[in-house]
Amino acid sequence: MTDKTAGGDVRLSGISKHYGTFTAVHPLDLTIPQGSFFALLGASGCGKTTTLRMIAGLEEPSTGTVHLGDRDVTHLPPHKRPVNTVFQSYALFPHLTIFENIAFGLRRRGIKSVKKQVDEMLELVQLGQFAQRKPHQLSGGQQQRVAVARALINHPQVLLLDEPLGALDLKLRRQMQLELKRIQTEVGITFVHVTHDQEEAMTMADTVAVMNGGRVEQLGAPAGLYENPRTTFVANFLGTSNLIEASVESAASDIVVSACGTTLRLPAARCSTTPSTGGKLLVGVRPEKISLVPAEEEHTVATGRNRITGRIAASSFIGVSTQFVIDSPVCPELEVYVQNIERDGRLVPGAEVVLHWNPEHTFGLDAAQDIDAGIETVEESA
Repeated sequence: MTDKTAGGDVRLSGISKHYGTFTAVHPLDLTIPQGSFFALLGASGCGKTTTLRMIAGLEEPSTGTVHLGDRDVTHLPPHKRPVNTVFQSYALFPHLTIFENIAFGLRRRGIKSVKKQVDEMLELVQLGQFAQRKPHQLSGGQQQRVAVARALINHPQVLLLDEPLGALDLKLRRQMQLELKRIQTEVGITFVHVTHDQEEAMTMADTVAVMNGGRVEQLGAPAGLYENPRTTFVANFLGTSNLIEASVESAASDIVVSACGTTLRLPAARCSTTPSTGGKLLVGVRPEKISLVPAEEEHTVATGRNRITGRIAASSFIGVSTQFVIDSPVCPELEVYVQNIERDGRLVPGAEVVLHWNPEHTFGLDAAQDIDAGIETVEESA
């Protein structure tokens, strides 16, 4: 494994990109630690690919600098940077064998003896038996691995991946997520991965930068971003969040809020803003954190839990869980995901229910934000 010291970090200092009057990336400071698997995550048009292309040297920053370790590479052309890029279109040479596709970079540098290095790469991507095949004889996932091997054989300091799994079907994409993570762990070099797929970023990356409108909204480990979103965009873009508009009753180590006469609590440490008594707050809880019981079973709910009453508006059985939509005076269309362990036949549309959850699983956001930021529409995801 590579030594994860500051020597090989990717450091972006104040980089931005303007196209005429349009700003694709606002001034950005970002450090990507050596040996990490780093994801730039966001919807199309958020600036993530432009940022990647500035690291690669395919775009000139309008302001700022790009450092790889101690080297300022801002004005170096792509071929002079210790960086390789894998795109969604794998751009393999159709007339060359897999062996020769992988050897291409070495041969171009005039290296005659390539067999040992190519064999090592074929073994790394588990394609040894396909060395003499042509790209069209391989599946999409296998071609993807050839593209990664062809990039890695040059021993880049950083491997850039631009939506590399976008062309694959869902099952193969999931297999390749684990495969790329395994390869990155084995070679120990820095991977910077651009994706619009939240699950992909969460599965693969050590650190995720969630981008929105040319800015990084939040940066952190996947679990931290999911459990403690700091903005409504992150709360909604990474999975589903129930966001409830509430008034602050008291703000101590536990914050107490009221929504339509219902009292809810949350830890002050899980609030991204400093609330004041009488002010507004958006109170959030993830659908899988909530338990559901028929209204007549309310007496079984432990004291100290947040609870809301409502009526089931709709339910969808999706195998692993049943997803309920609950209408409540506190919040329209609350979403609740209940694991299908022992299904309660009383939980059907029209039933009166009590939703309850641990206050520790509640987070607070600034109520001045757009409550629907980050919710993808059908058009966006098409």
